[in-house]
Amino acid sequence: MATTMVAKRARAMWWMRLHSAIRTALACTIVGCVTLYSPPSLAKQLAFPSFSYVTSIFIVSDATLGHALRGCWHACLATIQVMPLSMLGLWLHGYVTTNDFSPEVAALMVAVSAFLVALPASTDLMCKRIAFGQLVIVYVDVVIHGVYVNSAVLHPLRIGSSTALGAVASILSLLLPYPWLAYHEVRNLYKIYAENASKRINLYLKAIHTQDDQIAMELISQAKPSADTGTKLLETIKFLEEGLQWEKPWLRFLIPYTDPGHGLQNMEVSMKGMEMALTSYPSFLTRMIDEELFKVSHNVLMFLGEKMGQDRSIFAVTEGEFEKRSSSLPHEPILPTKLDQPALFFLSCLKMCTSDSDTIIPITDQRSGDAMESNNRSCYERVCINWTVPMINERMVIFAFKCSFSLGLAVLLGLLFNTENGYWSGLTIALSFVTGKQAIFTEANARAQGTAIGSVYGVLGCTIFQKAAHIRFLSLLPWIIFTTFLRHSRMFTQAGGTAAVIGSLLILGRKSYGPPSEFAIYRLTEAFIGLACFVVVELIMQPTSSATLVKKHLYLIQGTLKDCTEHMIVDSRQKGLMEKQRNLKSQVQDLEKFIKDAVLEPSFWFSPFPITCYQKLQKSLSTMADVLFFMAYDIEFLSQAFDSYYPDRKELQQYINKDLQHLKNALSSAVSCFEKTISIRLLKASQIQPEQNILNDLEEGNSSCPNECIISSTNDEEMEMVLSSFLEHSREVCGKVRDIAGIELRETIVGFLCSLEFCMSFLEREVRDIDRGIKDLVRWEDPLGEPICS
Repeated sequence: MATTMVAKRARAMWWMRLHSAIRTALACTIVGCVTLYSPPSLAKQLAFPSFSYVTSIFIVSDATLGHALRGCWHACLATIQVMPLSMLGLWLHGYVTTNDFSPEVAALMVAVSAFLVALPASTDLMCKRIAFGQLVIVYVDVVIHGVYVNSAVLHPLRIGSSTALGAVASILSLLLPYPWLAYHEVRNLYKIYAENASKRINLYLKAIHTQDDQIAMELISQAKPSADTGTKLLETIKFLEEGLQWEKPWLRFLIPYTDPGHGLQNMEVSMKGMEMALTSYPSFLTRMIDEELFKVSHNVLMFLGEKMGQDRSIFAVTEGEFEKRSSSLPHEPILPTKLDQPALFFLSCLKMCTSDSDTIIPITDQRSGDAMESNNRSCYERVCINWTVPMINERMVIFAFKCSFSLGLAVLLGLLFNTENGYWSGLTIALSFVTGKQAIFTEANARAQGTAIGSVYGVLGCTIFQKAAHIRFLSLLPWIIFTTFLRHSRMFTQAGGTAAVIGSLLILGRKSYGPPSEFAIYRLTEAFIGLACFVVVELIMQPTSSATLVKKHLYLIQGTLKDCTEHMIVDSRQKGLMEKQRNLKSQVQDLEKFIKDAVLEPSFWFSPFPITCYQKLQKSLSTMADVLFFMAYDIEFLSQAFDSYYPDRKELQQYINKDLQHLKNALSSAVSCFEKTISIRLLKASQIQPEQNILNDLEEGNSSCPNECIISSTNDEEMEMVLSSFLEHSREVCGKVRDIAGIELRETIVGFLCSLEFCMSFLEREVRDIDRGIKDLVRWEDPLGEPICS
C-alpha cells in the first residue's frame, strides 16, 4: 500500500518535471528562433538575446501559467524601475562630459542604481534580480559599444525589448499547445493526497482497535512512508498554489471554480497528532469514544472519498464492529481518567481533519467569513498596493548595500579583465541574490559547478554541429530537460541547475561571438570573478556560514517558542494564538533547511558540523510546535464554547487558566534557560552575535550557570503536580458543564479538556528531550567550556 502511494507520487513528480522541461525547451526555442532567424530590423531591437534566455529561464522553470503571469508582472516592474534610472544615468554622463564611458564610471552607475532598486522591501526578489541584470547590460554595453550608442532613450529600450521577448516566450510556452494551469495540477495532487490520507487514517483506525501492541506498532510503521509522501506532496502543492492565486481572476470566467484543497488544510497536522497518540499508547482504551469515533471517521473518510472522486471510501474498521463495541457502553457519560486522554486526543485530531470545511465545525465563528472574504481580494490588487508602498527597513538597507557593492566591484573587475565579455561577471551574481541570509559557499559552489558543466556542454555541442551551425540549437533540447531534473538534486540545487542551462544557452543560442571554446573560457573566468566578488563582500559584511545560520536560527526559535507559551490562556479575547503556532512551525521548517545546507557546505578549517545533534533538536522542536498547535486549537474551541454557551464563563475559565498559568511559567522558565545556554555556550563562545539582544546580565557575565538553569526547569515533580491539578480541575469543569449543556456539547468539551491535558503531558516530555539535545550540542560545540551537569 505504502509502496503504491510512493510510486504514484513519484510518477506525478516525474511527469510535472518532464512537463516543465518541455515547456522550458519550448520557451527557449521561441527565443532562439526569433533572435537567430528574425529580420535584421527586428534583430536590431532585440540586441541582447542572452538576457531573453535568462528571463525565460527565470520565469518558466517549474512554472505553471499562474507563475508565468507573476513572472511577467515582475519583469514589467523591473523594466519600469530600470528604464528611468538608466536613461537618467546616460543623460547625466552625456551632460557632464563628452568622454566615453570608462569601466570605473560604469561600475559606479551600476552600484548606485542597484542600491536604489534593491532598497524597497515591497518589490519581489525576482523583480530585483531581473532589474540587476538589466542594469549590468545597460552600462557594460555602453562601455563596450559606446561609439554606437547615440541615444540615452533607445539603448535602454533595447534591453526592455529583449526582456519582453523572454517574458512573451514564457507565456506562449505555457499556453501552447494547451494551457498548463496550476489549478489542474493542484487538484490532481490533492486527489493523490486525499488517497494517501485515507489509507493512513485507515491504518490508524486499525491500530486503535487491535489489542496487540506489536501489531499496533507494525500498523503505525506501515503508515510512515505514506506520511513522508504526504509531506512532500504538500510542499509541492504549496508551491503550485502561489501560481493558483494568479490564475483565480481568469479561471472564474473560464470554468466553474472551486477551491481544490477545500477542507484539507488541517489534514496533515491532524494525522501527526493521531500518530503521536498511537505512539504514546499503541493499544489505548477506546471505551468512551467508540460511537463518536465511528461517526467522525465515517464523515472524514467519506469526505476524502469525495476528494478522490469516489462515491465512498473503504473503512478499515467495519460499522458492525463499532456497533458491537459501543452497544455495551453505558449511555450516561463517564468522567474521563488519565487512561482516556490519548483516545480523546486522537478523536480531537480526527475532528480537526476537516475543520476548514463545513463537515465538522462544532462552533462557527463569524470572523472566519470576514477573513475569507479579505483573502479573496485580487492578487493583482494586492501586488499593486504593496509595490506602491516603498517599505524600507534596516535589513533592506544592508541587502541593498551588499548588492550595490558586489555588482559594482564585479562589473569593474570584469571589464578590466576582458572588455568584450565584461557582461558575465556582473550577470553571474545579479541573478543570484536573496533577501534573506544564505549559506555563502554553498550557493557559490553550486553556481560555479553549474556554469562549468553548462559551458562544457555548449562547447561540445558547437564542436559536434560545427558543419551544421544552423541546427546546433537543437542540441539544447535534451540538455534543458536534463537540467530541469538537475535543479531538484541535492548536489546542484536550483542555483546550480539554472546556471547549467544558462551556461549552455549562451553558447549554443547565439551567433557571431567567436570561437566557442574561447568564449567559454572567458565566460568561466568572468563567472569566477563575479562569484569571488560575491563571496568576498558577503564575508566582509555578513560572514555567514550554514553552521552559523543554524545556531542563530536555533536561538531565534527559542524566542518565538517563549512567545507562544506566554499566550496560552482560555479567553475569547486572546487573538492570534493559532497564528503564533504557525509562525513557530515555519521557523522550525527553516531550521531544517539550514541544517541540510550545512551538511553540504565545506567545513574548511572549522570543526565538523554536528548533524546528529541538530537533527534531534529539530525533530523535538517540530513535535513541540505541533503539540502547541493542538493546544491552540483546543484552547480556541473551549474559549468559543464558554463564551457562546455559558453566561458565567469566568468561573469555568479560572479552573483551567490557573493550571495553564503554572504550565506557562514552567515552560517559559525552561525556554529562557535554553535561550541563555545557546547564547552563552554556542553564540558567545563562537563570537557570533544573536538575532536578538542578549540580556544585560549575560553580557556582563553575571547570570547564573545555564546548566543549573536547565536542570531546575525540568522538575518532573512540579510538572506532575500541574498535570494532576489540571485533571482534578477538569473534573470540576465537567461537573459544572453537566448542569448546563446538552449531552453532545458536554461530551465534546470533555474531550477537548482531555486532549489539552494530553498535550500538556506530551509537551513536558518534549521539553526534557530538548534539554538533553542542547546538552549534547554544547558538549560537541564547546567541549572546553564548563562541564554540564547531568
